[in-house]
Amino acid sequence: VMNVITIEDYKSTYWPKLDSAIDQLLTQSPGDYIPISYEQIYSCVYKCVCQQHSEQMYSDLIKKITNHLERVSKELQASPPDLYIERFNVALGQYMGALQSIVPLFIYMHNYCIFLLKESLCKNLYFLVGQVADCVNFVSALLLEAQSTPFQITPSTMANIVKGLYTLRPEWVQMAPALFSKFIPNILPPAVESELQEYAAQDQKLQRELIQNGFTR
Repeated sequence: VMNVITIEDYKSTYWPKLDSAIDQLLTQSPGDYIPISYEQIYSCVYKCVCQQHSEQMYSDLIKKITNHLERVSKELQASPPDLYIERFNVALGQYMGALQSIVPLFIYMHNYCIFLLKESLCKNLYFLVGQVADCVNFVSALLLEAQSTPFQITPSTMANIVKGLYTLRPEWVQMAPALFSKFIPNILPPAVESELQEYAAQDQKLQRELIQNGFTR
């Protein structure tokens, strides 16, 4: 028989364990080994759900991640423009990587999210990235500007950012449809015959720019 977990037990014993694990996951660098017991955290979540602490745990989880994203936003806004894109790319990759661990650890909260919030836990955590919407708008403007100067930003960095943003909030496509369409299929309507000459001109322009930057046919 499972021991009763009071709200005091939750606040003093169970949530601090979860809080510490979430901290480590949100701040780890890609490839880092995090010395936490996934089995212990998974068990902790399970016990709290069984003892009717889902609502409090969900509230604490959302507050924790929201505060983290607000800190990230402030740090990015303080970055010089020449470092902004790279730092945003690192922060985005870090957050996406953290969610890949956090969502499975809190999987027992899935039913709570579906029945009461009408959304999956994963989608709710993705939605939180709206906390850095100002940063997203700025980075989109920088990416659009960089398109006029080939290789100012590496194609891999640009692709990582665009694909990451699309995964988190597909509606962000509306900020820059042409930019997103370069990395996400079927964003723009199908080409029509009357536009083929324009596409050919754009392709020739890109080839000239590649040659100017040292690339050969």
